[in-house]
Amino acid sequence: MKKIFLSTLLIAAIALQFCTSPKKTQVAPVTPTVPVAPVVVKVNYETDVKSLLVTKCTPCHFPPDGRKEPLNSYASATKNIDDIIARIKQEPGTHGFMPARKPKLSDSVIHVFEQWKADGLLEK
Repeated sequence: MKKIFLSTLLIAAIALQFCTSPKKTQVAPVTPTVPVAPVVVKVNYETDVKSLLVTKCTPCHFPPDGRKEPLNSYASATKNIDDIIARIKQEPGTHGFMPARKPKLSDSVIHVFEQWKADGLLEK
């Protein structure tokens, strides 16, 4: 009798294990994706270039102590951009290298000047 009871109990336990109600699977609603154009920030004189000129080209190119071509305004910087880029890309010791008697500017700083020209020499 014990064997029948234990067998029945075991079978019932196994059968009840599979008698749970199925869980409803929730599916997230599909939302259409809208392609977003990347935001392109252009380099401009007021925000990006002016501060570099002040920190990297002072005192030689900033009046009243400036002894060379002044670069203290938007007009003078745009007028001389080709010369600026050519000189800052040279290697130290080369005739015309800028900034004279200072270390070569980093590639990222040189890139700012190149990008400013490529973006159309924007003032603001």
